[in-house]
Amino acid sequence: MLIVSRRSFLKSGLAAGTALAGLGAAASSLKAQAESTAGKKERFKISLAAWSLQPWFNKEWTNLDLPRIVREEFGLDGLEFVNSFFELPRYDYLKDLKKRADDYGVRLWLIMCDDDGDMSHNEKKEREIAVRQHHKWVDCAWFLGCQAIRGNARTQTPGTDDERVARCAESYHALCEYADQAGINVCVENHGGFSSLPDKLVSLVKQVDHPRFGTLPDFGNFPPEVDRYEATKMLVPYAKGISVKCTDFDENGNHPEWDLDRLVEISLASGYQGYLGIEAGSRHLKHRDNVKACKKLLQRHQYA
Repeated sequence: MLIVSRRSFLKSGLAAGTALAGLGAAASSLKAQAESTAGKKERFKISLAAWSLQPWFNKEWTNLDLPRIVREEFGLDGLEFVNSFFELPRYDYLKDLKKRADDYGVRLWLIMCDDDGDMSHNEKKEREIAVRQHHKWVDCAWFLGCQAIRGNARTQTPGTDDERVARCAESYHALCEYADQAGINVCVENHGGFSSLPDKLVSLVKQVDHPRFGTLPDFGNFPPEVDRYEATKMLVPYAKGISVKCTDFDENGNHPEWDLDRLVEISLASGYQGYLGIEAGSRHLKHRDNVKACKKLLQRHQYA
């Protein structure tokens, strides 16, 4: 069932309240950070991608808990949702979620959308269904104050990569026309299939040809034959968000699998000034420890 429309939200007369954010240790941590960065320019902000905590979903937390976790456990002020974690995306639920974010001073940055149809399907009707399925997430993003949703472009349907790009461009342009009414951006991630090939993703952005459309570069989602540093250079000029994919860190706080410091600086050199979203996985460290290690690495670059 689709959620209520933006018009219905407006008629409800809901006004988002702003509450005091950060309690106890979190507030002290923020004060200490402010003192250490006084006089310096903030180059970007740091958010947490909910997927980082996926192993404990519905065991230790639900979507409604995320604003508290982001602020109290990690001392961050940005959150990136995953649509599959929304238990019931209706008015009262979204109102509660937004209030919790306001209470903890957490900016809701974007919603990552999976499994809502194939935007590059070879059958037009299937593509139209996929576009319509994403409408509800545009509405959710608008209500929650997010700036974007992220879709996918991967597909297993017939055709060449160039044919898939062309079909996908038609779908995303239609979605952007809808999203533009709400002031919401639409971005696509390098997330498998042709979308992990940077030249194809740039071609998609150019064919969509809409100011609301852009990329969500993920530092980790490139095939072995692709130079991730050159690929990131190609994608970040179109970025509506950036996903800082990380695995494990060494005792010096560095990321051996790929050079996160270099990728962050490539992103900032493009002029990007939004949130850098931590998306942590791990083969050895606990995921929560990886989130904290990634935050420390990002803070090396945050102020200048």
